Amino acid sequence: MMFRNLVSMDVEEAIRGNPMDGAVLLAGCDTTTPALLMGAASANIPAIVVSGRPMLNGRFRGEEIGSGTDAWRFSEMVKAGEMTQEEIIGTEAGSARSAGHCNTMGTASMMASIAEALGMALSGTAAIPAVDSGRRVIAQMSGRRIVDMVKEDLRPSDILTRPAFENAIRANGALGGPTNAVIHLLAIAGRVGVDLTPEDWDHPGREMPTIVNLRPNGKYLMENFCYAGGLPAVLRAWRRAGDPETFSRESASDAASRPGARLQLDRGLPRADRRPGSRMRGSVSTA
Repeated sequence: MMFRNLVSMDVEEAIRGNPMDGAVLLAGCDTTTPALLMGAASANIPAIVVSGRPMLNGRFRGEEIGSGTDAWRFSEMVKAGEMTQEEIIGTEAGSARSAGHCNTMGTASMMASIAEALGMALSGTAAIPAVDSGRRVIAQMSGRRIVDMVKEDLRPSDILTRPAFENAIRANGALGGPTNAVIHLLAIAGRVGVDLTPEDWDHPGREMPTIVNLRPNGKYLMENFCYAGGLPAVLRAWRRAGDPETFSRESASDAASRPGARLQLDRGLPRADRRPGSRMRGSVSTA
């Protein structure tokens, strides 16, 4: 955590020390996302997250493999004499075959999804692979949005409300995310003065079933998650199963969870009217 905190201090000082009206937070692996959110929250100028996003699904001899988690399985197979050293080198090349962070639901993918659930990133974008052509569109859309956020004087303190954190907790539960999310969300909440404790995971965490079967605990990887509709599809599934009012209307992911909404993955990127923290317009269609 000391490296996360060091990065957050660096981000805060960079924002405060320069004449910035707004900030685009370019996040990548693991703790970089919470670090950037913490620094921007402390500086409290308009900010939006653009994550590096996951690499493509790994492939080895016709099998989809994940970066990181499957490495341990293959390592044990080598020790047991079930795989040669030459073969495990092939798995390494196959598991990380593109740019991007790990393609499993580890800390990197989880925190990118949480940034989206909090309302600090454009909706439906966390799961899109890093090498997808849409990533450049997302960057352009985010650049346009931060200009509008500056004009609106929409700051992290306006977006990172307690209901937004409750949505993030539910999203973490639905995605089967790592326990690191608890540590990072507590730290982000502390920067904006939201009284969040580990006990706050109890009710929303228990009521939220794991909807997505993603590795390391499940079968699928982030590329599959993207094609299935990403986080908006998960929120829709939860709202169909539970109380339609459970998710707060304060979160930037709320509009994507309307019953009948469909993420337009087959038509390219979500529309540019998707506004973090704007209470809400959608990157979805209701067709």
